[in-house]
Amino acid sequence: MKILVLGGTRFFGIHMVNDLIAKGHDVTIATRGITPDPFEDTVSRICFERTDEDSIKAVIAGTHYDVIIDKIAYCSNDIRKIMEVADCDKYIYMSSTAVYDPKHINTVEEDFDGKNGELIWCDRQDYSYDVIKRHAEYALWQKYPDKNWIAVRYPFVTGRDDYTKRLYFYVEHVLKELPMKIDNPDSRMSFIRSDEAGKFLSFLVDKDFKGALNGSSKGTVSIWEILNYLEKETGMRAVISDDGDPAPYNGEPDYSINTEKAESLGFDFTSLNDWLYGLLDYYIDVAHEGMLGLYDVLD
Repeated sequence: MKILVLGGTRFFGIHMVNDLIAKGHDVTIATRGITPDPFEDTVSRICFERTDEDSIKAVIAGTHYDVIIDKIAYCSNDIRKIMEVADCDKYIYMSSTAVYDPKHINTVEEDFDGKNGELIWCDRQDYSYDVIKRHAEYALWQKYPDKNWIAVRYPFVTGRDDYTKRLYFYVEHVLKELPMKIDNPDSRMSFIRSDEAGKFLSFLVDKDFKGALNGSSKGTVSIWEILNYLEKETGMRAVISDDGDPAPYNGEPDYSINTEKAESLGFDFTSLNDWLYGLLDYYIDVAHEGMLGLYDVLD
């Protein structure tokens, strides 16, 4: 299949592109030409400015793609600028479980109704992340219902290559016994591993499905469970204080993500417990070795 990937040069986008290549697809990646990629001569490359409709049109107008995978659309205007120009049989949009308001135990796709709600044509800086992601989906559901699209909703994505360092925050603070401000230690949360997040997007290119799909590892974990594990493995103490550094997952409610729809298509997600603690062990080793440049050492 002829596939155009918008983004795909870092984090789980790299896993996605590698999986597409391994499956024999003809992959073109579209970026601003700033971030280098590891794909050498296995992909084609085009450059445009994602937020500039004229720039997009100048590069891809008149070219047909079987699938476009859009990892870097955030807001409704991003959706409009690609949908008004692109010629493709399927459009896969990287959405987020942040669209759910609120998330809860056993959150299903229908908990966010993109067909209803006021669509606002907005840019990335206009609202908070959760709001702009909702308006991006409103655009798909309300303005492009006749297009063949999938909106993939992930919770927190993490892995050895997680440049956000959110999970590493807890490891570093426990090892150094630095105070943390944590407002939700008992909330159970969902995650998906970065390689799996990429492979699921690749998996969807030839699947007969339209609409929203959740993706997530099976099971949940609380911050208390993470901290207890870190204390046990390191012999250090988690310091919780209102005066501490604000923790990355603050504000998250008690929730889990239902993936029955995705699994019915044939994708089997891993269990969170099978990989999370191994990842924490890796982060502990990184921190013990004094590797301050985490971006450089993560695989």
